Amino acid sequence: MHMTPEVWEIIWLSLKVTTTAILLGACAGIPLGAFLGLYSFPGKRLAVILIYTCMGLPPVLVGVLVYLLLSRYGPLGSLGLLFTPEAMVIAQFVLVTPILAGLTMSAVHSKERAYWETAKSLGASPWQLVATIIREARKGIWAGVAAAYGRAISEVGAVMLVGGNIEHHTRVMTTAIILETRMGNFSAGLQLGLVLLLISFLFNSFLVSGVLQQLKNNGRR
Repeated sequence: MHMTPEVWEIIWLSLKVTTTAILLGACAGIPLGAFLGLYSFPGKRLAVILIYTCMGLPPVLVGVLVYLLLSRYGPLGSLGLLFTPEAMVIAQFVLVTPILAGLTMSAVHSKERAYWETAKSLGASPWQLVATIIREARKGIWAGVAAAYGRAISEVGAVMLVGGNIEHHTRVMTTAIILETRMGNFSAGLQLGLVLLLISFLFNSFLVSGVLQQLKNNGRR
């Protein structure tokens, strides 16, 4: 498929929507996951179960819930966000936040016992203790970001429902692939799919390079 301005527009919107959702999801999910991984409190077991359950939320269900939330008669209907890129960001945010929270929680919990007592014995403050453990768990946290990004950018059901696949407005790579395939343009759909795969590969390569560099630096200590 020739890379026309329309195709670049689709690719750019896909990247913008997914990256925005990941940034917002990281702001909410990573602190939540760190808190759950570090502290015990009444109801923590239920919170952990809910996080793990939401990690596997069906995208279509998320799409329906966000659609109802943003529809004309929904609680946020007056904002007029349905069938906009902002609605797609909200849907992806709901999908990726539990993933980021759950994987951050696991990464932090695995480092807690090993570093908590050491940092505490060195006179670290509570905030320094938390910062130290999160820093040591960053490889696991970055892995969560990679998993969430891949889940978001390849998602189709939720963004189709709340975005509407409107040309020049809410059409992203996954919904464009569905459209091209339904029209019988299998080569165009396949080429868009390869672009999607390439973006995921480049994103994960960037993260893996950072992790490997960190491992190399640790090995020199």
